[in-house]
Amino acid sequence: MNIAVIPARGGSKRIPRKNIRLFHGKPIIAWSIEAAQLSGCFERIIVSTDDEEIADVAKTYGAEIPFMRPKSLADDHTGTIPVVTHAIDWLREQGIAPLHTCCIYATAPFIQAPDLRAGFDQLVNSSTNFDYAFSVTKYPFPIQRAIRITDQGTVEMFDPKQFNTRSQDLEDSFHDAGQFYWGRSDAWIAGKVIFGHGSAAIRLPSFRVQDIDTIEDWERAEQLFRILQSSERNRHQEG
Repeated sequence: MNIAVIPARGGSKRIPRKNIRLFHGKPIIAWSIEAAQLSGCFERIIVSTDDEEIADVAKTYGAEIPFMRPKSLADDHTGTIPVVTHAIDWLREQGIAPLHTCCIYATAPFIQAPDLRAGFDQLVNSSTNFDYAFSVTKYPFPIQRAIRITDQGTVEMFDPKQFNTRSQDLEDSFHDAGQFYWGRSDAWIAGKVIFGHGSAAIRLPSFRVQDIDTIEDWERAEQLFRILQSSERNRHQEG
């Protein structure tokens, strides 16, 4: 059995009620639920929440809430792995043993079903015995040439040796796209490190990645989403 776990606590502070705030006509969590449904990868799509309103919205869009997340796992400091592990443990206590579990973030409106399927395929069909497969995207500028601003207001490079290195000669670097994390349930339970040699990277184009932590992030995501929808409509009309 494969399950999706969508963490969605109610106490978001920088964007109040972020997980159910309307994003292009529907609660933002609905985009994650619908992508999971369209992927065809999951027998169960579970939203882990401590909030009754979020639970009601998630049910409306077809997810299930078989339990309410305990308050001890719903504070600002609780990480992803304990939340996913709690869901797997709860299912095991009911006599259900999911083989693969995918954590899907509730604020990932750019997530697409084919990417979820690609992640699952990489996890189970690769010759490498991966523990996880998750979405990444490339940094738009070489991180080797990053600079910092000091307390005195001056500038210095993190790695001064790279000052004269051409950008095209530097190794590409990637970051977590913050959309989904496929994993073997035993790896989640064991607390294995996600950003390590046991993980496969599913590369996404940067124009389909936007972290949403602030109102500015949200507005940028809405503008980008609008552009992508317009481009998609134009392609259909031309075809």
